[in-house]
Amino acid sequence: MNKETAIKLFEQKQIRTQWNEDNEKWYFSIVDVIAILSDQATYQGARNYWKVLKNRLLKEGNETVTNCNRLKMLAADGKMRLTDVADTEQLLRLIQSVPSPKAEPYKQWLAKVGTERIDEIEDPELAFERAMETYLKKGYSKDWINQRLKSIEIRKELTDEWDERGVKEGLEYSILTNEITKAWSGFSIKKYKAFKNLKKENLRDNMTNLELVFNMLAEASTTEISKEKNPKNFEENKQVAKKGGKVAKAARVQLEKTTGKKVLTKQNAKAINPPGNKKLKK
Repeated sequence: MNKETAIKLFEQKQIRTQWNEDNEKWYFSIVDVIAILSDQATYQGARNYWKVLKNRLLKEGNETVTNCNRLKMLAADGKMRLTDVADTEQLLRLIQSVPSPKAEPYKQWLAKVGTERIDEIEDPELAFERAMETYLKKGYSKDWINQRLKSIEIRKELTDEWDERGVKEGLEYSILTNEITKAWSGFSIKKYKAFKNLKKENLRDNMTNLELVFNMLAEASTTEISKEKNPKNFEENKQVAKKGGKVAKAARVQLEKTTGKKVLTKQNAKAINPPGNKKLKK
């Protein structure tokens, strides 16, 4: 089983889903997933199965169950009712606790993915090789893929610099990345993704070659400015991020004046690399 096969579980129409705009996550009805994996003939049967499983996991101290949310979803009777939901990570953890032949392929796939991740930690070059293979399967051109892999390298150099300056991975990384993006593109990451009609998808994977170039310039400029300015705290790092983004903005504006064409485009991966088209248009 590969990733594409595994995630089809979450694409089935009988599984109720809800998109959370604030934290950019999909939430899935746990009972609906349980019904499929455990071959329950009725909704009540699936509820009973989930009730027993949840109680067992709670006794084991399973934090995934403890942290599950409840959202109102459309029920079979046409009413909106509170339903136990899980995000993708929580759901994958729950699947591992379902003793069912249907769940076994997903467990095997998760074990394979985990092994690959450990291998990549030991040999980072493997991550680039797998990324190349994945992008080729999706139909991206080799030129675009090389550009994308270069953007990953530049991003790593930036995050290494942030680590040196005491920036914390997670929220602080996100804030600084957002500042860089706003400075060069005029869009926050959230608005940029909305501009391209994206939700959970990776923004960079939906950029054209030109957009990638300016995003790389912004991040590379931020790295170099940081090395020169030696920011001492998070606020100073924010100022550096803005300056790095502005370098790329100046180049973008100049190019747009010269060519008469906008760099930013509404096109996303589906639009610029449709099924059957093996090359990503520049």
